[in-house]
Amino acid sequence: MDAAGPQSNMASLRKALALLDVIAAAPEGLAAREISDTLRLPMATTYRLLAVLVDADYVIHLPEQSRFALGYELHHLGASLHRQVDPPISVTRLITRLHIEADAAAYFAVHRGEDIVLAHVVDSKERPRIATMGFGFSGAGHATAFGKIMLAGMSRPELDHYLARHGMAAMTTATICDADVLDRQLADVRARGMAVEQEEFSPGVCCLAVPIPDAAGQAIGSVAVSVDAPEFSARRPALDRVLRSIGHEVGHALKAQARTERVAKPTGQGHHDGRASQERGEPR
Repeated sequence: MDAAGPQSNMASLRKALALLDVIAAAPEGLAAREISDTLRLPMATTYRLLAVLVDADYVIHLPEQSRFALGYELHHLGASLHRQVDPPISVTRLITRLHIEADAAAYFAVHRGEDIVLAHVVDSKERPRIATMGFGFSGAGHATAFGKIMLAGMSRPELDHYLARHGMAAMTTATICDADVLDRQLADVRARGMAVEQEEFSPGVCCLAVPIPDAAGQAIGSVAVSVDAPEFSARRPALDRVLRSIGHEVGHALKAQARTERVAKPTGQGHHDGRASQERGEPR
């Protein structure tokens, strides 16, 4: 392969991924010409990429509509992502309890690689989650209560790297976008063992979060609740008590899961799928 080969392959890969994003954004799929125009690709290149993706079942051709849509292999990838990120059933039950006892939308977040990721959310029609916060949400750590918990547990180099990578975008007029101000708030989070977020991510919504520590006391996860801003001040003491109590139970559940996995692996009964253990802060 010549020197331009690897670069050409990377360029093709990026185009194929961009093509998937474009098709995913279209509820009814897109015609090849629409894909070509959106990505500013020659038709020949568009058809070549589509042929590869159709062959791999990442895209399907709908001949009766002259359109291309997402393929079913992506569903398998999504299911696999859930298996890798979903917390143990003992934790999901506790997050459900938190939702019921706190009478609030409840969240469980973890470190995954260099990201802070929502691994589980429980809400209801009466107590809905924040609109954009579903499974896999991984943005705006500086503007969320669970994000601040995780940032407060990072070393200085880790925190600087995270902020350099993700930035500090203004989500609302209340978002903290100054690194020095954030530093002072994270020091308060460490001192109190709880993070507060008041309309910094979404107008009209306030959140509380507590850390889930490992055996060494490092935050490997966070549990959080969100409520409407007008009721936050009056409900905060009760939310604080419930959140700390169930957060403590979640910590015990994760440690128990980690012990079970350590015992199971030498006998060949453990999972051998390359996933990180609970002690590194990722779900089973």
